[in-house]
Amino acid sequence: MVRIRHRYLLVNILYPDPPPQASAQPHQTAKDGAQLPVIVQFHQPTPSDLTPQILLQTIREQVALLYGDYGVGITSSGLQVKYFSPATSTFILRCPRSNYQLIWSTITYITHLPKTSRGSQPRPCVMKVIRVSGTIRKAEEEAIRRARADILKARREVGDGAAGDLEGFLGEPVDGGRDGEEGIVDLDDVDNDSEEVDDWPC
Repeated sequence: MVRIRHRYLLVNILYPDPPPQASAQPHQTAKDGAQLPVIVQFHQPTPSDLTPQILLQTIREQVALLYGDYGVGITSSGLQVKYFSPATSTFILRCPRSNYQLIWSTITYITHLPKTSRGSQPRPCVMKVIRVSGTIRKAEEEAIRRARADILKARREVGDGAAGDLEGFLGEPVDGGRDGEEGIVDLDDVDNDSEEVDDWPC
């Protein structure tokens, strides 16, 4: 029996434009009027009505647009969103090892989030693959490391006195754990590839 190997792509969704409700303001502000750091504005939370199913459908439609029936055929099996966090705009996508570069290029060409409700508009975005891994655990560890780095960078930008503003925008820490590590759920623990593979930080 042949075992199908997979790759896990850790992807960040970045927003170069402010959200529609804040488009009239030049910069987003916290509750007390303090200006939020640029890094926080760029790493905005994803709308809660965007689900993993809609995200996966968007990727498949983009594959069909770029690679036609050939791309749809070779990626139809094994493509799955294993983790999606609207709060950090991060998701982990599982794909066949033999075709991960095709999926990577497809994600790079996605420039808008789809309309998720009646009356909504497609939202401009940039999808950036930041890690390719042979196991989901390595992708999770990289997601945690980058989330910590972004929070530290934002705090340095605004200073210690504005830490409350960030918590008001990003939310309170969960359970006082190891910087939110409990928020990463391993959905594929029994299906992890045990092969040794070099991770590619992007």
